[in-house]
Amino acid sequence: MKLKLATLALAGAMTAAVPAMADLVFPSLSYRTGPYAANGIPFADGYADYLTLLNERDGGIGGVPIKMLECETGYNTEKGVECYESTKGEGALVYQPLSTGITYQLIPKATADGIPVHSMGYGRTSAKNGKVFPFIFNYPANYWDGASIAVKHLLDLNGGDIAGKKVALVYHNSAYGKEPIRTLEELAKKHGYELSLLPVDHPGQEQKSQWLQIRREKPDYVLMWGWGVMNQVAIQEAANIRFPMENFIGIWWSGSENDVLPVGDGANGYKALTLANPGMDYPIYDALKTYVYDKGMAAGAGDQAGTVLYNRGMYAAMLAAEAARKAQELSGVAQIDAGMMRDGMEALAITEARMTELGLPNFGPEFAVTCENHGGSGLGKVQQWDAATGKWNVITDWIESDKSIIDPLVLEDSAAYAAENGITEGCN
Repeated sequence: MKLKLATLALAGAMTAAVPAMADLVFPSLSYRTGPYAANGIPFADGYADYLTLLNERDGGIGGVPIKMLECETGYNTEKGVECYESTKGEGALVYQPLSTGITYQLIPKATADGIPVHSMGYGRTSAKNGKVFPFIFNYPANYWDGASIAVKHLLDLNGGDIAGKKVALVYHNSAYGKEPIRTLEELAKKHGYELSLLPVDHPGQEQKSQWLQIRREKPDYVLMWGWGVMNQVAIQEAANIRFPMENFIGIWWSGSENDVLPVGDGANGYKALTLANPGMDYPIYDALKTYVYDKGMAAGAGDQAGTVLYNRGMYAAMLAAEAARKAQELSGVAQIDAGMMRDGMEALAITEARMTELGLPNFGPEFAVTCENHGGSGLGKVQQWDAATGKWNVITDWIESDKSIIDPLVLEDSAAYAAENGITEGCN
């Protein structure tokens, strides 16, 4: 018995001497509570379920299990920073803050710590310039792309001429909502439309004065940069004044089922931009059913599958996982660190062939990331709500933003940031 115990002790010591392979750590800065919870929940569920699928079906990424660290921010910038500080030491590979305010605060912190941030379709737009923001990525498109895509759609509707048209921007009065203003102003100079700005204070439940102004001034089109309850209220107010819903276009964060269903038939015809296609008609959902849903492992209440924001959370997780694969390939090791993850993100290339392999054919745009371009392709589509069927229908092909306007703005803003912060531009 003593010999057996000694043998076991020796075996235990030998096992302890060989460190087990650590997990690949992906923090999730979520918000399942607060005024924006209705939109935060489906995104967080989609993000979690995709990572669970990789663990259950594939054993993780490159044979290394994934560990997701979810931290509740309540869409509060201070709490978001606290979540970052409390999780960064756990081996975090990349942060997806899901908040422009949190992103702005994390840019200097994460850069100093050498941890990449992926603000997918949000955050500081000029972070597209990787020569100034080496650890910040915002592919596949940013807010200035979104502003241009919306204007291009208006041009398409008007035979290429919107001179003299009135365009109103209803926006969340925060860093998020203010992002597209400069671009819309420059586009107004180019195309000759008249721009009016209508800020809405957090959380956006009171908008009577803004929509009274819209009823009085009668803009031809209304664009919206909203989030959470603000979107529902705006769409209801638009219906109340009988604003033509087909002339009301939201950014991709103002185009979920949560935004239109509460308005009922009044929301019919409302439009929004999208970074990827809606719905469940993709092979990946068969895999999710087998490996996640049927095993009772779905995140949250398990009732968000197929919604716009669930798909977007799943998309964000897919892009993170693909960047991790690229990092493993580049480094030659499976257990990557944050610096390797950054390199993988900067070398990421998403092709239609790869999306098809992942069970997401024709889901999002093809794009490639480089040091000079952390923002991807700058493509987006327009989707329209059909109240009768309760579905979003994609009504355009991919629309490319106007790089002749956006690229100079990116260079100007990023150069100013570099000068203010003593950053020497360059690629690794």
